[in-house]
Amino acid sequence: MSDNGGSAVGLLSYETLVHAVAGAAGSVTAMSVFFPLDTAKSRLQVDESRKSKSTPVILAEIAKEEGLLSLYRGWFPVISSLCCSNFVYFYTFNTLKKLTAAGPRGSRPGKDLLIGVVSGVVNVILTTPMWVVNTRLKLQGAKFRNEDLQQTQYRGIYDAFSQIITREGVRTLWNGTLPSLILVLNPAVQFMFYEAMKRKAGKGGRKISSAEIFLIGAIAKAIATTATYPLQTVQAILRFGQYKCEGKGGILGSLSNVLTLLMDRIKRHGFLGLYKGLEAKLLQTVLTAALMFVVYEKITATTFKVMGLNKNLKK
Repeated sequence: MSDNGGSAVGLLSYETLVHAVAGAAGSVTAMSVFFPLDTAKSRLQVDESRKSKSTPVILAEIAKEEGLLSLYRGWFPVISSLCCSNFVYFYTFNTLKKLTAAGPRGSRPGKDLLIGVVSGVVNVILTTPMWVVNTRLKLQGAKFRNEDLQQTQYRGIYDAFSQIITREGVRTLWNGTLPSLILVLNPAVQFMFYEAMKRKAGKGGRKISSAEIFLIGAIAKAIATTATYPLQTVQAILRFGQYKCEGKGGILGSLSNVLTLLMDRIKRHGFLGLYKGLEAKLLQTVLTAALMFVVYEKITATTFKVMGLNKNLKK
């Protein structure tokens, strides 16, 4: 293939589409398997009055009080958002990776980090409204310990969009965008470590096993999640929309609201309060990310092999 029109090929190539679809499919599969852990994490982040700290205890309480199926409440909107989000992220990441492949000495950690940040920003701007809606739907019908938290009444995704826009304004759909923009460092750091460890494991053309991919994905996600968790808590609270403060909302959010929420959390629960729900978050995201990468790598490898494009996997 000639170099002429290389940028267009990078943007619209079949390979990039395969990566995007595989990433979306991997994330949907993994999240579906570990969804109850995400339910526990969301409850701990938003409902400050809940005393239980152990993930198994939280899951048992929710199942006992609200029924076993409540552990999967909000599954469809979360999966829909996750599918779109990961499609956008993987498509952007692999497009930029392909377009910059001609750079000096190929891919490096610094380049992977920069590509991850840019991909994250694109993803946040395009998909934040879906995450705001799925946070509302996921917590709808929950029995909160904190009596100040009000229940929402949405009939589904489209009704939630309609009610939020009508009652709270379009800007509300981008609540939590500021911490989300900062949190692009999470997947960026995750992919930087993932790509670096995968390159090291596959040095010399060595075939990487599924178990190694699982472990590499788990380590990369654990590092990224622990480093950014306090902002993830603030993000969840702002998306839920129950925190009363001036100037919230808008595509850039409010830096003062973010700082106020962080300080209020520290005042109420101490510094470790910023990490409330981290156990559930680590279990959910680490296991989910690890399984996602295994499914992602298997789908891309199989597709490229069937289509005779396996040579591109080493690029």
